[in-house]
Amino acid sequence: MSEPLLLIHGLGASKDVWEAVVPVLSYEREVIALDLPGFGGAPPLPDGVEPTAFALATALRDQLAARGIERPHVAGNSLGAWVGLELGRIGAARTVTCLSPAGLWREPIGPSKSVNREWARRLRPLVGAALHIPQVRLRALATFSAHPTRIPAAEGREMVLGWGDADGYEGANKAMREHVFDPGTYPPATQVPVTIAWAEEDRLVGPPRPECRPAGAHFLVMPHVGHVPMWDDPELVARVILEGTRRVGSEEASEETVPSEGGAP
Repeated sequence: MSEPLLLIHGLGASKDVWEAVVPVLSYEREVIALDLPGFGGAPPLPDGVEPTAFALATALRDQLAARGIERPHVAGNSLGAWVGLELGRIGAARTVTCLSPAGLWREPIGPSKSVNREWARRLRPLVGAALHIPQVRLRALATFSAHPTRIPAAEGREMVLGWGDADGYEGANKAMREHVFDPGTYPPATQVPVTIAWAEEDRLVGPPRPECRPAGAHFLVMPHVGHVPMWDDPELVARVILEGTRRVGSEEASEETVPSEGGAP
């Protein structure tokens, strides 16, 4: 039986963002994609629980336990990668592969300067109609994709609308900006091997800057892909994730740039 692999989406997305890579990953792993609490079809965390990466990880651990899964391989994107690292911290991940992870900065990044989401919700019918226009949709997707034309129209529209629809966005965004990942208490790489894969054309976070990596983490750069790289180059992303799952017992830190195959430039 294939080893389980949990996929965790980023802020404002849902489990559907992994659609392009699941078929490739499924050849070697039992793929499980879950919505973070407050995103997609998942209810938010209980009132009074701050949706930090640690709290979100705990909620996912409990969902997995209910399925009889205790320690899967984990791959996450952006905030989902940080959540994956916290699963590793609490002993609920066998390996962790991070795609452009959030939280690895030295200090909190502070309040968001993005457009008020309340207005986005009020104008949703207009936004939804505008996203049927290819030029508008591609411009919106270019924020997090290096190759927005590779994202099918329906999926691209849902990705943009999900930002305004997610009940858990405000709380998770605030918590993400007020906290940082603590590498000092992280398990050794021999217990939880970590791969950090940074998107070369990341327009949200900028050039590679994982300032606070877990000791022994394997770092690499994925060429020709954006912050949410799954549609940019599904084969590359799947290969990076699968190679990350094979690092069981590895404690050697290294850096590299992974060559793409067929999906870029």
